Formats: sequence, C-alpha cells, structure tokens
Amino acid sequence: MTPQKAEHLFERVGNMEPSKSSLDRLPKALGERWESERETYEQVLREAIVVPEDTHSIAVSIDGVLAPVDGGASPTAVRADAAAEGRMSKGPAGYRELGCATLAFCDAKGDLISAIRFGRGPEPKKLGLKETLRKDLAHVLAQHPHVRLAKITDAGGDNWEYTATLPARPEILDFFHATEHLAAAIAAVHGDGTITTRHKFELLRERLLTEDDGAHAVISALAHLKRKHSRLTKVAKVLAYFRKNKHRMRYAEWKREGFMIGSGLGSERTIRRSVGARRRYLPMRRSRARQRRRYHAEAAQEGPATSVTMRTTP
Repeated sequence: MTPQKAEHLFERVGNMEPSKSSLDRLPKALGERWESERETYEQVLREAIVVPEDTHSIAVSIDGVLAPVDGGASPTAVRADAAAEGRMSKGPAGYRELGCATLAFCDAKGDLISAIRFGRGPEPKKLGLKETLRKDLAHVLAQHPHVRLAKITDAGGDNWEYTATLPARPEILDFFHATEHLAAAIAAVHGDGTITTRHKFELLRERLLTEDDGAHAVISALAHLKRKHSRLTKVAKVLAYFRKNKHRMRYAEWKREGFMIGSGLGSERTIRRSVGARRRYLPMRRSRARQRRRYHAEAAQEGPATSVTMRTTP
C-alpha cells in the first residue's frame, strides 16, 4: 500500500490521521531498526514457529523475481551510464533479484496445512535469505525429526546448489515452473492461446503429473516437435530443460508418497504485486539499502493468504 493510499485509508477509518510523509518515513525507520538487530529478531520468530499437529512432510522452496531497483524504468540511461564508466551492462538493465522462499507444512496427501513465506531484497546470491531459511528449517527438523522433507525449486541460478547443502531429501523441480516451460514450447509451435495449444498442453500436463514415466512422455513429445520445427529455438531450449531435470520430475511417485510437488503458495506473485506497487512511487535510483528497507517493511501489507505467514527480512 502506498503512503497516499494509506493516508486515505486512515481518513476513512477515522481515529488516526497520519500524514502521507509520516507514512512514508515509518517503513524506513522500521527497516533500519530491524536491520540493526536482525539476527535477534529472527531468532525470536524462529522459536515461535508452530508446526501443525497433522504435519507429515515439509516442503522448502526458494526462488526469485527481478525488480527495477537500479533504474529499471529507464534501461537506456542505465546502459549509457555503464558505457560511460567503461562497464558492460548485462541482463535486464536496472533490474535486480528479490529473493522469496517458503517453508510449507503438508498433510499425509501432500496438501498444504500452513506455511511461512519469506521475502528479502536484492543481495548477492540471496545469501541472507538462504541462511534464514536454513536456520528455520534446522530448528523445525530438530523439534520434529520424524517429519519428512522435500526440496522444491526452479532450475534457475544456483538454487539446486543451495538445496544440495540441506539435508538429503528428494529434490523436486517445481511442477508449476515445469508446466510453464512446457506451455511456452507448445505455444511457440501452435500459437499462444489457440485451441490446439490448450488441448496439447493439458494432455501432456496430465501425463507429466499422473504417469510414472510422465517426464519421458513429455520429452518424447518435445523431441518430436523439435524434429518438425527445427528452426524454433524455444522448443529446443525447453527440450534441453526437461532432459536436464528429468530426474527431478517424478511427480506421480512423489505425490503417492505424500510430498508437495510445487511451491504454489504465491511467493513470486506476492512479491511481484509488492514490486508493482513500489514502482508507482519509489524513485528508481534510490540507494539499494533504502530500497531493501522500504520493500521489507511494506511487503507484508500485501495480504498473506489464509494459513500463510508472511515474513520479510532486510
């Protein structure tokens, strides 16, 4: 919620009438206070974690979303500044990655009971987020050693390198990310949103989800598309993606064992919504530290889903 919207809300609710400028300063002050004693505050939150009684498994996931932190609204100017300094601007100019993660508690069927969502501002390799998630997971497993663990993420960045440092448990490619790639490949051939695309996607998605050899079936279908449409690089990329991660796509098996197979908790969606609100009023060239503090102090206002706790840390 922007300071202006918050000001209007207080006017409607009554009793308090803080100004827009006060509401703008408050998140910064809270963020600075949190940052100065972050480890202490996180330990208090960690000890307050409640694991539901019917929990049979835990799903830990980590991801990220690009946000316009350093001039993303004017990429041409960002590239020009880099060139003037003798640097090469790589990737989406002016964008940096916001980290997001979830610690989900699931029942015997792998369905969500409750979860904790984490958000953290731009930092090298999401190191702070990873450390917080590692400590929270270790705390939960120490208190409930009988609970099984699944590690879920997308194939981007160094996510798998991080999950490999966690206790040895199934590593699952996020089902929703996998189907996004599959849909993109089919749309590249048959057109975005066409009846043929929808039909073929639903058929292959169902096989991927329910058949023990579903990943092999999808790979065979993609290989066939690649042979027929050899000039479409998108199909070749998605085929390579599925082949590389085939061993992480045993969805039918893991569903039978009661594991969650996709983060599916809206972490990325929540952060994207938060980022969209920030873009409407945050100066794009504000220092990274100030961007982080503002983002963390306000992201929790986006309205966590039922049975989900949103935790943002500087």
